Amino acid sequence: MSKAKNKTQATTASAADYLAAIDDDKRRTQCETVSDLMARITKRPATMWGPSIVGFGKYHYQYDSGREGDFLLTGFANRKQALTLYIMGGFDGYDDLMARLGPHKTGKSCLYIKDLDAIDLKVLSQLVRKSVAYLRKTYPTE
Repeated sequence: MSKAKNKTQATTASAADYLAAIDDDKRRTQCETVSDLMARITKRPATMWGPSIVGFGKYHYQYDSGREGDFLLTGFANRKQALTLYIMGGFDGYDDLMARLGPHKTGKSCLYIKDLDAIDLKVLSQLVRKSVAYLRKTYPTE
C-alpha cells in the first residue's frame, strides 16, 4: 500500500527572504513579531514549508491507519484576509486563553488574526507554548 505524502513539505527556501518580500510594512512587521515569538518558544529556526508557510520545529506522526509523516510544530502564513497561525495542537482546553486573546477566528488548527496590534501577545505566547509542549509530549521526535 502506498502512503500518501503531505502536500506541505519543508523546503530550503529562505524564511527571511519570504518575510522581507511582504510589501505591506505593517503586515511584514507583524509577521516578524510572530516569527520572533515562535522562534523563542520552539528554540528552532524558521523554515519554509511549501511556498508560504513559515514553520518552527517539526514532529513525526503516525496514525492507526498507517499514515505517517513530518509536520511543523507551529508556524504562520501571511494570507490576504488574515495572518494565519498554525496551532497544531488545536484549541481544546484553551478556552480561557482564547477568551483573553483578542479578536480572532479559528479553524481546526488555524488561528486567524486580522490585526496583531489588537492581540494580547502574552496570551498568544502562552497558547503557542502550550500547543508546542502538547505536541512534543504526544510526538516526542525532536
